[in-house]
Amino acid sequence: MATASPSVFLLMVNGQVESAQFPEYDDLYCKYCFVYGQDWAPTAGLEEGISQITSKSQDMRQVLVWNFPIDVTFKSTNPYGWPQIVLSVYGPDVFGNDVVRGYGAVHVPFSPGRHKRTIPMFVPESTSKMQKFTSWFTGRRPEYTDPKVVAQGEGREALQKAVFSVHGLTSPRPLALVHIKGT
Repeated sequence: MATASPSVFLLMVNGQVESAQFPEYDDLYCKYCFVYGQDWAPTAGLEEGISQITSKSQDMRQVLVWNFPIDVTFKSTNPYGWPQIVLSVYGPDVFGNDVVRGYGAVHVPFSPGRHKRTIPMFVPESTSKMQKFTSWFTGRRPEYTDPKVVAQGEGREALQKAVFSVHGLTSPRPLALVHIKGT
């Protein structure tokens, strides 16, 4: 008697990180990576990438346009751990060092077709005045050692504190927005 192998389904992600609005910053680049469950495996394409540096448009909107392509295929036997795309946006500070300008994550759409997603971005902020001073003095702002933490459930309490302390805000209002469009 032959044992039946588990059935597999494929998820093809094809699109682009289209543009962003960061009113206070210019000359930014974007990194993306995917976070997914244990039953998922990439079968084709790239799970992570880094874009070119872009400058703001000269019109009133001052949009940063990347048109950064994404093309990856996953396989799985279980929808648990559905993939999320995590974006990290970086740019120069006043000293010319690359610093994080925003983190954000969104699930890959569950239904087939064309989709457009807008991802609110945030940056972590030092929690004490001493950390803020040290951060300013050294030119090293707080950032995640692994940006994938943005999409994970573990340690959510610490992440929420970071979201709520973005630039002293009392609510998780986005610092900037990134637009993703799928084909």
